[in-house]
Amino acid sequence: MAPGAHLSADAFAFADPVREALDAGRPVVSLESTIIAHGLPRPRNLEVAAQLEDAVREAGATPATIAVLDGVARIGLNGDEMDRVANDPAVMKASLRDLGPVMARGACAATTVASTAHLAAQSGIGVFATGGLGRVHRGATKTFDESADIEALADTPIVVVCAGVKSILDIGATLERLESRGVSVLGFRTDTFPAFYLSESAFSVPWPVEEPTEIARIVAARSALELPQAVVVANPIGVAQQMEPAMHSRVLTEAIGSADAAGVRGKDITPFVLGYFHEHTDGESLRVNIALALQNATLAGEIAAAMAGS
Repeated sequence: MAPGAHLSADAFAFADPVREALDAGRPVVSLESTIIAHGLPRPRNLEVAAQLEDAVREAGATPATIAVLDGVARIGLNGDEMDRVANDPAVMKASLRDLGPVMARGACAATTVASTAHLAAQSGIGVFATGGLGRVHRGATKTFDESADIEALADTPIVVVCAGVKSILDIGATLERLESRGVSVLGFRTDTFPAFYLSESAFSVPWPVEEPTEIARIVAARSALELPQAVVVANPIGVAQQMEPAMHSRVLTEAIGSADAAGVRGKDITPFVLGYFHEHTDGESLRVNIALALQNATLAGEIAAAMAGS
């Protein structure tokens, strides 16, 4: 779709650098805003937001951080808008199901993987960088707790660069769902699917790739076939940067035990366990989260440049 095609002028607003890059056919990378509003502590969140955009620029692309402000989908944020997303407690979290109500009510929301991917694709942006992918939660056969990301990516032709999914979740079931929905999963210089805090999981990647140009060729081939699904690029955190595996195993066991003792069930287990990680890893979970997000932004910029022939 051409940039901005079929978009209501009242519903979308493009930052000038993003609009200019899209009109000129230059590479653009979309970035989610949930990590800024809800994923990182203040004031570190605003600092990381700037670092993510700088990483995209240094890789040869224009960054487009996406959020909904006053009912308008902002494709690219200026300094004041980024500060608002980072520091206004009224900024909600909006997945696909929430975009209609948020925009109709003139509200403000940070966008998740699912909603960012949708808004980016609607805007003509073909590459998206995030931290971790939404996933199937443990016990989903009983709770039906599955991220909206999977269904969104099954219908959105965009490249998503991520560090896999968190090892506290059901990685195997997530990969099965992605396969059944026709989403291509590539491993960037790895044949093992990463587990967010950890560089490896027990699951393999069907298609290892070595260079951004190879990813660009795969995307072009899928586009020629008019395949509507996303391409997920799993980009593992380096072994030297990952969370120490023994710490990860210990904290995970403790967190699950604490959840059981507190009577936490169903969809509440995952946020409980993630919160436990934040509180009991002496800053390690935050360090890894930031490192992998920056790494993904860089790779996304390189892929976007390759796709644009830069």
